Amino acid sequence: MSTALPSYDEAAALVAHHVAGLARLQPSIQSVKLAAGAGRILALPLRADQDLPPFARSTRDGFACRAMEASKQAPLKLVGATRAGDAPAGPLSKHAAWEIMTGAPVPAGADAVMMIEHVRIDHATVGGAQVSLLPPRKLKPGDNVVERGAQARSGDELLPAGTAIHSAQIALAAACGYSTLEVFARPRVAILTTGDELVPIKSTPAPGQIRNSNAPMLASMVAAAGGDPWVLSTAADNAQALDRALARAAEADLLILSGGVSAGKFDLVEPALARAGARFHFTGVRIQPGKPLVFGDLPVRGARAIQSERSTTCFFGLPGNPVSSAVTFLLFAAPVLAALAGSCVTGPRFALARLSAETDKHGKPGLTRFLPAFCTFGQIAGARPEVKLVCWHGSGDIAALARSNCFLVVPEDTSSLQAGAIVRILLT
Repeated sequence: MSTALPSYDEAAALVAHHVAGLARLQPSIQSVKLAAGAGRILALPLRADQDLPPFARSTRDGFACRAMEASKQAPLKLVGATRAGDAPAGPLSKHAAWEIMTGAPVPAGADAVMMIEHVRIDHATVGGAQVSLLPPRKLKPGDNVVERGAQARSGDELLPAGTAIHSAQIALAAACGYSTLEVFARPRVAILTTGDELVPIKSTPAPGQIRNSNAPMLASMVAAAGGDPWVLSTAADNAQALDRALARAAEADLLILSGGVSAGKFDLVEPALARAGARFHFTGVRIQPGKPLVFGDLPVRGARAIQSERSTTCFFGLPGNPVSSAVTFLLFAAPVLAALAGSCVTGPRFALARLSAETDKHGKPGLTRFLPAFCTFGQIAGARPEVKLVCWHGSGDIAALARSNCFLVVPEDTSSLQAGAIVRILLT
């Protein structure tokens, strides 16, 4: 392995190469009730059990008709009515219209729907009410009608395996009669925080101590990314404690370590990983924050080696400062976790936004920077989202991290960005 630190793009490419290999190994499959499907990954394709829609359906309240007849603006005799939930009616006689509600089946013989606000209704005519399309409006066949099977035919694949399940996917599954879903098992992710300075959340820190905020933060990020977080006891800064913790974490599908990866006297994580047989892919990246990030894999041993399709387990050693941990998890660990979870979409999520104010001119040269920022989405229709930096005081600033909803990306060859510039942001 080269001693030169890779750039962000180079490190991301290395991770993507490993992600591609992991994506070929499918996790085990579980069956869950539809209501419990949110946040899971679909393991088998979701298919239509009937044509969608199963009948020609009106998209407006109005009057079903023949488009050619209605477009002449001549009165059409009103001969019936159908509400949503009624059986399909028809056939529609010539020079006639049929009152219809949104979602109701269009009667046979009709090929369009006149919107109720676009017609004149005459109740005073002999022989019953009549409706006519207000000039100069015209109708075309198919206007305000969704034909049977327009969305899908019975048996069609609607969602592929690997799709993340959210509210829209649950609605589609319900519409197709799925009361249960086949999903991939969540990968178990061991979270190991290290450091003598860390104390439990309920403790009152003594001078020089801090509460362990990284463990719950990373656990929530793992859960949001589709993993099953397994928070291990904090490991002290000594070789014996780290060796015991790594041996215990060997049962996990992915290992996330936090802290102890810099070059200080008590940064003992890399030597401990080496003793456990680690192969390092990189030990540092040209980014800020998060430069000391470590990525590699550990050999799978014992009973798990017999049961698993994989011979190694990926690990990430994240820097201990919370902003650094959050950034490096999103950039590097989350794509690996997505692949382990069976998702067909991996990789960090970036977007473009307009910068509302100039960035500082004091960034370190040669490092891609990821700065806590807040992006305002959708304030004005058609306008690009606007992003501004959050005032922060280094990678230990948890308050700044909590006030942000993205990270502004400053390329490594850029010292500052001008107000109004179109910039890239890392979404959280």
